[in-house]
Amino acid sequence: MDDVVVVGGGIGGLATALALARKGLGVRVLERSSEFGEVGAGMQIAPNCTRILDAWGLLPEVESLGVRPKNLVMRDAVDGSVLTRLDLDDVQERYEFPYVVIHRSDLHGTLLRACRSAGVDLVTDVKVTGYEQLADGAAAVHAGGREEARVVIAADGLHSVARPLFSDDQPVNSAYVAYRGAVPISAVAGKDVSLEDVVVYVGPQRHFVQYPLRQGEMLNQVAVFESPKALAGQEDWGTPDELDGAFDGSCAQVTEGLPLMWRDRWWRMFDREPLMHWVQGRVALTGDAAHPPLQYLAQGAVMAIEDAWVLSEHAGAHRLPDGGVDWDAALAAYDAVRPEHCRRVLTTARAWGELWHLDGEQRELRNELLRVRDVHDYSFVDWLYGPTALTPDQEPPMFEPQPLGHPVTA
Repeated sequence: MDDVVVVGGGIGGLATALALARKGLGVRVLERSSEFGEVGAGMQIAPNCTRILDAWGLLPEVESLGVRPKNLVMRDAVDGSVLTRLDLDDVQERYEFPYVVIHRSDLHGTLLRACRSAGVDLVTDVKVTGYEQLADGAAAVHAGGREEARVVIAADGLHSVARPLFSDDQPVNSAYVAYRGAVPISAVAGKDVSLEDVVVYVGPQRHFVQYPLRQGEMLNQVAVFESPKALAGQEDWGTPDELDGAFDGSCAQVTEGLPLMWRDRWWRMFDREPLMHWVQGRVALTGDAAHPPLQYLAQGAVMAIEDAWVLSEHAGAHRLPDGGVDWDAALAAYDAVRPEHCRRVLTTARAWGELWHLDGEQRELRNELLRVRDVHDYSFVDWLYGPTALTPDQEPPMFEPQPLGHPVTA
């Protein structure tokens, strides 16, 4: 019997497999697709993630594939004016690790290579359909049989097969739609685009994000808007005409970027209600299976990597004399600390999205408040970027952060 079976070969599943393999455990990953890969474009990894990648010896490779931006800048999507920013050199000095932007496939590839080097058993074409508890373990059930292990970790995403074991909830539809696009830097030559910063333009029921990728060779763009068709329950939601209509009246930097979006695909924005227990017997949730967030804090994949780190640290702290793991104790400790932290991320992301998309007098008030924020005010990011959420014996924080002053982008 394997020590661990991980269901799902995305960023969260591979991070979990790598973290546990580094503790000397035998790990098998079951991926439903015919090959391991990642779709999408750019993503952001803040210091609470790069400190983990550094501990795993992966940060140099990640930095070589990505970009370390100079600032996170928030602008008004209507008039283009600067509202607030984070100086990312100062962020690195404060938190000791950098802020990096990277293509999702590049981070996934780094984790995949590290898993292979660590001896993780990577299995494709396995679609898990259920889970079973065993006397001293659990099993992931699929058409070809079942994979048994001392513990089974479900890293199977928003529509997790394992989540119904914990809750009968459904994904929550925000009615917002995202368009993405990563283009060569040459496509924006002569345009007013920062090639050193992460920039988010916030506007009424919409926002627009730009930042460089792959050592500055590409520009990543994300356009997000509230879809009237989605609100009305229509099936043809999020169409390109809705995209263009949603950004009418935006500043030139935004309107010049819109034609460069991928217009043959778009994504609905979902999250779920916070789930306060992720462990049942020897089955545990991780990543989006446990806590899929809206994108406003850029913490989705980061939280999954944090989950992997915390779970592996508890597994290491509960080793038995025979070399095994007291999984009941390790999983209980994991379940005691991670759900509360991730609940805060989910709820704060929702509040931050509301703040970004204000209109009328509320938009003007938001802009005034953001403009007077001190660039070195970290009172709203210390809880997120600092190391406390990763400490194995950390007690769950007891206060709620407020979103104002927190210019983190999706």
